[in-house]
Amino acid sequence: MPEVETYLIVGLGNPGPHYARNRHNTGFRCLRRLAKAHGLEFRSRKRARVASGTIAGRSVLLVRPRTFMNESGQAVAPLVRFHQVPLDRLLVIYDDMDLPLGTLRLRPKGGSGGHRGMQSIIDALGSPDFPRLRIGIGRPPEGMDPADYVLQDFSPEEEPVIEEALERAVAAVETWLTEGIDEAMSRFNTVEEG
Repeated sequence: MPEVETYLIVGLGNPGPHYARNRHNTGFRCLRRLAKAHGLEFRSRKRARVASGTIAGRSVLLVRPRTFMNESGQAVAPLVRFHQVPLDRLLVIYDDMDLPLGTLRLRPKGGSGGHRGMQSIIDALGSPDFPRLRIGIGRPPEGMDPADYVLQDFSPEEEPVIEEALERAVAAVETWLTEGIDEAMSRFNTVEEG
């Protein structure tokens, strides 16, 4: 058992500048913001860009896979095993079309909900029992292929909404680290109106 308990925080997205502002890269954007807020720098490793350091007194590894989204498990599982991270200390942050734009939803475990990046991680780990933070990107317009929609950039009108959601997501991660999943869920899971 390692002396220092490490938390592994993964943001999902596609590598490369072409994808940087895409809806599908919301997890990457959240991790960049979290790293910047705590003065952590990403360095390239074999299959991921990794920033290590301390957030809120906890030892953390921030991970942005360098594989494409649908192969995220190839980057995440080896890091989980190498650093002997218990699954309850793994948090995966990603976009979700089934949540309204800007909505946050933390869960202690669950399925992939059709998200291929998450499915890849679940398959590679052999378990869905790890926390996740979903950030709502809204549904595609009628008639648009969801695969095309997630590879679009946010519109100028949507950008302020997602920026505010990313701020809340960073605070949710910090709360998860210091106070646990239940407190983070009760504070940051958006209550549905109506």
